[in-house]
Amino acid sequence: MALTLVTGATGLIGSHVARLLAARGDQLRLTVRASSDTAAVSALDAQMVRADVLDRRAIRRAMKGVERVFHVAGTTDLKLSRPRAFAVNVEGTQIVLEEALRADVQRVVYTSSVAAIGPAPPGSTADETQAWDAGRFGIPYVDSKHEAEVAAVRLVARGLPLVIVNPAHVLGPGDRGRSSTVLVRRFLRRQIPAFVDGTINIVGVEDVARGHLLADEVGQLGERYILGNRNYTMRRLFADLGRLSGVEPPMIRLPVPVAIALSEGAARIPVGGIALPSPTEIRAASLNWAFRSTKAKRQLGWRTSPHEDCLEATIAWYRELEGARLPAPGARQPLALRIAASVLRQLGVDALIV
Repeated sequence: MALTLVTGATGLIGSHVARLLAARGDQLRLTVRASSDTAAVSALDAQMVRADVLDRRAIRRAMKGVERVFHVAGTTDLKLSRPRAFAVNVEGTQIVLEEALRADVQRVVYTSSVAAIGPAPPGSTADETQAWDAGRFGIPYVDSKHEAEVAAVRLVARGLPLVIVNPAHVLGPGDRGRSSTVLVRRFLRRQIPAFVDGTINIVGVEDVARGHLLADEVGQLGERYILGNRNYTMRRLFADLGRLSGVEPPMIRLPVPVAIALSEGAARIPVGGIALPSPTEIRAASLNWAFRSTKAKRQLGWRTSPHEDCLEATIAWYRELEGARLPAPGARQPLALRIAASVLRQLGVDALIV
C-alpha cells in the first residue's frame, strides 16, 4: 500500500483529495498546523503530523518513507500582502517540493491555479500554452502562484517527477476555512452591494479532486492541466446564484475606477453592515478569467459535472451550516441599495443597472 503525503488536507480541495485517496486504498499521512480545523478529515484512517510548509525540518520528517505527494497547501487570499503571499505560496512550495526531491518520491501532484496562467485576453479563453502577462496587474496572489509554478518547473529539470494541476475558482461543500466559496457566502448574506464586469471560471471541488488523482495516475511529467468548467460573467453568475438560492442578486454594476474609489473610501470611513471588497479583489474580479480544459479532458480522461451542481451544493452547505443566520429564500437586497439603484435609473444611468 503506497504511503501518500497530502499537504493542505484540511482545506476544501485537500480534504476531498484525501478522501478519494483513502477510497483508492492509499495509506495517508496528512500535514496539519496547530491552528488547523481537522473536522473534514477526522473520519479518515490517516496519520496526522504537525508541519507547516514553511518549516523545512517538519516537512523533511513528514516525507520519511513517502512514495507519493499531493502538495495542496497554499493561500488564495487576495487581501494578503505581497511578502506573505510569496512566503506561503512560493517559499512553502519550494520547501515541500525540494524535500520531495530529496526523499526520492515516485510522484508529486502540485496544486497550482489558473492564476499562474493569468487571465485571457478580452473575448477569448486561455489554455495551458498562454504566455504569462499578468504581472502588470500587480496582484500579489496571482504573482505568487506564477512564481511558485516557475520554481516547481525548475525542480522538474532536476529530476522531480511532478505533474501540475491548475484549478479554476472552486466551489462545493466543506469549505470550513471560507476560502474560494466565500463569494457564495457573501452573496447569500447580501454583502455584495454592487459588482464589476468580469469573467470567472467555476468548477466543482469533487471534479477537481478527481482531476488530482487522474494527474497522479496518467498525467505526463512536467505538464500542467487546467481543471475548470463553466465560464461565467459576473452578472450571469449572480443571476444563477439568485435563481438557485432565492436571494435577490445585486442590482448595481459599477465601473472599476468607481468601485475602487468606493472601496478605498470605505477603508477610511467604514460602511456599517457592508463588507466591501478590497481594491485588489475588485481589480481581480474585473479581469477575464475564462479558460478551457481541453487538455485535461483529452490526456487525463477528466470529465466535469453539470456546471450548476457545485453552485447548488455550496448554497445547500452554507444554508445547513449557518441556518437562520442567512436570509431566507425570497430575501431582497437591502432597502438602501434598492433605493440607490432606483435613483440611478431615474437619472438615466441605465448602463449601471442590472
